[in-house]
Amino acid sequence: MPDFGSYQNEIYFKGLQGVRPNLPVDFKTLEQRASAAMPPSVLSYVQGGCGDEFTQNHNAEAFKRLGLTPRMMVDCTTRDLSVELFGLKLPSPIFMAPIGVIGLCAQDGHGDIATARAAAATGVPMVASTLTNDPMEDVAAAMGDTPGFFQLYTPKDKDLAESLVRRAEASGFKGIVVTLDTWVTGWRPRDLNDANFPQLRGHALANYFSDPRFRSLLSKPPEEDGAAAVGQWGRIFGKPLTWADLPWLRSLTKLPLILKGICHPDDALRAIDGGVDGIYCSNHGGRQANGGLAAIDMLAAVVEASGDTPVLFDSGVRSGSDVVKALALGAAAVGIGRPYAYGMALGGADGVAHVLKSILAEADLLMAVDGYPTIADLRAAGLTRT
Repeated sequence: MPDFGSYQNEIYFKGLQGVRPNLPVDFKTLEQRASAAMPPSVLSYVQGGCGDEFTQNHNAEAFKRLGLTPRMMVDCTTRDLSVELFGLKLPSPIFMAPIGVIGLCAQDGHGDIATARAAAATGVPMVASTLTNDPMEDVAAAMGDTPGFFQLYTPKDKDLAESLVRRAEASGFKGIVVTLDTWVTGWRPRDLNDANFPQLRGHALANYFSDPRFRSLLSKPPEEDGAAAVGQWGRIFGKPLTWADLPWLRSLTKLPLILKGICHPDDALRAIDGGVDGIYCSNHGGRQANGGLAAIDMLAAVVEASGDTPVLFDSGVRSGSDVVKALALGAAAVGIGRPYAYGMALGGADGVAHVLKSILAEADLLMAVDGYPTIADLRAAGLTRT
């Protein structure tokens, strides 16, 4: 079993040779440094949320009201943070949540490839967005032996949706994550004040521009008329999904089907009854809707309703202690978002790997100190609201 906590020993022993970490290990300092390094348009898109960003901030703050009770005299010399998910044995319980502009977060514009390389280096799966700067085939190839998942923004054109899924299957992705809450863009003041929407400027559309079905809808290929291709993308991007669409979604693939954005237990039950393999509890990090509950406060009810169906979780996760708390509430795996985007901006694939290692080290050491050698022990203990 990997000893994730030993990453701190690596840092300390390098310090004896006068070597300090190139990047900070805490979110606050990481964000500060990334804010100074990222182009303003990319930074506002990554940092920004919906409305006055209450829900975005509430997502992160809500973790502070939840606490783990320490248990002493427990042998925690070894910890097991591995999980089984959709038949896959994963060394850790975290994954990289889809970020549609992660490509732009890298200085060379190929952040999707760099994220995949970080996945290969750490064993942490990547959920690749439909919105990437590089085609999904290239992204999947860079993951090596680490499994990845493909996140689908369902287009209005059903043939295009099918083409994207078929390509994801052929590329070796291990599941399809359908995002439910982004058929229309939420009200994002930071981007609106700058009149900046990256995709309308032609960014992160490689999966569309390389897709045979999408290209068949154009009078000229994107290489010859990029503006027309972007316009077609804008017209076709978001299909409002209803429960009547679930049989069609299920028919698209034999891979595990995961619905992202489920926050109500009744929705979880209905999705599972419709043949979904996984529930993804998320409020999109507060980027799509404002004024709602913190995602972590909705997790336990969704987990209870889902029974044996695994529940993935993201939104507001900033640290290893946040990961541990989400696991204690029953999350099968926990998604990391903005922290790895900042790592990307500062250090590319190595920066992402550093952020993931730091989060895992903190989670591992917290479990060790508090007396919980396994995730099952965490879940049995639960959390106390402070």
